[in-house]
Amino acid sequence: MDAVFLSRLQFGLTAFFHFIFPPLTIGLATIIAVMEYRYWRYGEELYDQATRFWFKIFAMLFAAGVASGITMEFQFGTNWSEYSKFVGDIFGAPLAAEGVFAFFLESTFIGLLIFGRDKISRNMRFVSSILVALGSTFSAFWIIVANSWQQTPTAYKIEGGRAILTDFMAAVFNPSTMPRFLHTVDASYITGAFFVMGISAYFLLRRKNVEIGKISLRTALIFALVAVIAQFLLGDYHSRQVGLTQPEKLAAFEGMWETQTNAPLNIIGIPDPENEASSLSIGVPGLLSWLIHGDVNASITGLKDFAPDDRPMVAASYWSYRLMIIAAAWFAFLVLWGGYLLVKRKLYQNRLFLNAALYSMLLPVLVNELGWMAAEFGRQPWIVYGLLRTTDGVSPLPPAQILLTIILFVTVYSALLTAVVYFVRKEVNKAAGIELPDPAAPSVDSPSINS
Repeated sequence: MDAVFLSRLQFGLTAFFHFIFPPLTIGLATIIAVMEYRYWRYGEELYDQATRFWFKIFAMLFAAGVASGITMEFQFGTNWSEYSKFVGDIFGAPLAAEGVFAFFLESTFIGLLIFGRDKISRNMRFVSSILVALGSTFSAFWIIVANSWQQTPTAYKIEGGRAILTDFMAAVFNPSTMPRFLHTVDASYITGAFFVMGISAYFLLRRKNVEIGKISLRTALIFALVAVIAQFLLGDYHSRQVGLTQPEKLAAFEGMWETQTNAPLNIIGIPDPENEASSLSIGVPGLLSWLIHGDVNASITGLKDFAPDDRPMVAASYWSYRLMIIAAAWFAFLVLWGGYLLVKRKLYQNRLFLNAALYSMLLPVLVNELGWMAAEFGRQPWIVYGLLRTTDGVSPLPPAQILLTIILFVTVYSALLTAVVYFVRKEVNKAAGIELPDPAAPSVDSPSINS
């Protein structure tokens, strides 16, 4: 193992862990703001109780996201110093903006809701919940700006071997910023909604905390229904941007080797990079050309038109993208099913749906990771698309040193994840009237969220 592989592995592991939490908190913060609106507008005490419960969960997830995100950012200086030298003038600006314009806004009003909820007016509570939701969304925007610039760099010039910013706003709104931001934030709404649906379904299945479970399930289901439908449109918007600005990534997603007119949209197949072919492929003729260019006869560039050293990681890109799409179909089915049951007034009694919601509650977290993997695998071998290769961005560190830090990160993050799961379960079971045993104590037979 060399320094490049180990540095990529370390960043991948830490980013994978961190990315569990921001989508959950973005979606959950927005749903809490919706519930706070109901309490502010109508004074319904159930919504007050619901927001208090969900905000406790949110605070735990937010804390874990902050802890993991800070350490991840340090790697740009420790493991990716050559990258930082090359793009520091550009990459640092949105990260600084995220701290100044988003993180401080979000954390300030989180603190107010944690320590001063009962000391402020109902109006201020509602305003604070909106600002927490906006802060989390603005935070996502600036992080996505930084990553999007790596995908589609613009508004720069090369001087002295470094990329120098020439137009801040043009760099912020580079070609992939808005498609990726809208796609990612909507995915976060789906993630938060499914999380709330799952825990609410647990309450209803256990017949504990039923009234809170009902209003939370209904709110989250409607939220998820809108977000899932919107995601099909936003996913198409993002795919068209990828097809126009990163054609080799699109070809990897589709497992397409030859340049084609009337190019088919691949449904399933098995890409074989060794033989530069895909077997057992099933596709819809002309649909890919139409989706990208609005013309079934338009040409889509295949992987063979790119030098082998410039091609993405085909199998990894293809399968992470494909599994994401398959999961999206399940999300659509589940929310449409739930919407039907809600209209028929059978939502809270249908145990099959409630179990499906419970066991699907964390599936969007995995799908977010798959989407991130597809985007990053598809950008390789570039750390800055078309400008700097990943192999040229790494720090000259001894492999043994990187391996040691990987072991330490895995150990610490495993402990952090265990603590988050334990305390979230404890809060959920407390709300359900179930006492969660101490992990050091002998096991008992009382039911809990993982039984």
